[in-house]
Amino acid sequence: MLELMMASIIPLIKRNEKAVDCFLKVKKDYLKFLNKEKIFDQSVATKIASLRRIYIPMSFWIENKYKKKGKTLFLGLSGGQGSGKTTVVGILKIILKKYFKRKTHVSSIDDFYKTLEERNKISSIIHPLFKTRGVPGTHDTNLIKKFFGFIKKKKFKKFKLPKFDKSIDDRLNEKYWFNIKERPEIVIFEGWCVGAKPQLNSLLKKPINILEKYEDKDLIWRKHANEKLKKEYKNFFAMIDNFIFMKIPNFNMVFKWRLLQERKLKKRLRTTKKIMLYGQIKRFVMFYQRVTLQMFKDMPKIASVVLTLNNKHQIYKIRFKN
Repeated sequence: MLELMMASIIPLIKRNEKAVDCFLKVKKDYLKFLNKEKIFDQSVATKIASLRRIYIPMSFWIENKYKKKGKTLFLGLSGGQGSGKTTVVGILKIILKKYFKRKTHVSSIDDFYKTLEERNKISSIIHPLFKTRGVPGTHDTNLIKKFFGFIKKKKFKKFKLPKFDKSIDDRLNEKYWFNIKERPEIVIFEGWCVGAKPQLNSLLKKPINILEKYEDKDLIWRKHANEKLKKEYKNFFAMIDNFIFMKIPNFNMVFKWRLLQERKLKKRLRTTKKIMLYGQIKRFVMFYQRVTLQMFKDMPKIASVVLTLNNKHQIYKIRFKN
């Protein structure tokens, strides 16, 4: 009996020792990163607790998934606007690189937005609302599939990825694009709609906000976006191995946190570049509302990891599905 007990306890002790070792090696870089991101609304004790309870267990989970697959692991991370996706993937990248020595690449679906010129063209041909970036149909899905394809190729060749500047609402010149010089072992692809499922056509009929009610009376905009989810987006989402979902309390928090995000952007840029004002943000989040609400229902069932946030913008619970 004692031997059986020891056999089950020893692996737990070893795992705990590794977690402690990981904590000691990444703690300094983790806190430095949070300061750089201007995360000042949490105490050091709260930040440390999150590192121990959330980020280190997630990183060990990712490492295990990578080892099991034996080649580049593709992870999709999604959550409502302003939920903190960029911060989460930044932390994971630090731990995976510092402790596990993994070559990790992080990409945002935002960098694959179609150019302003392309969106202007779509808005004149299909519907005026497509001029605004965000919904399915405003991303260059062919470029995303090429990106995944380049990494999956047997013989790796360096390539470039686009970079989008939200302050000018357009893609930057190619000379500013990201250079991918070596095959990453782990790819984290983050974005508000990553993993989103289409709705039934019957659910599209009833408008969910004033934007849909008065500016999409014929359902053209929402139907077209939904069709994109059914086909193009479904194809590249299928190339992702596992999904991580950040579950926010309710949609009202999207506006509150998006407003906070915009204020941080203004401080960081310290420039006269275009920053959205209160009323503009209120309208902007309406573009995302339908898909976001559907993701609240679908993603907790689909995602391998669910991070639950509270009203204070803190991850207070983590659930591993597999």
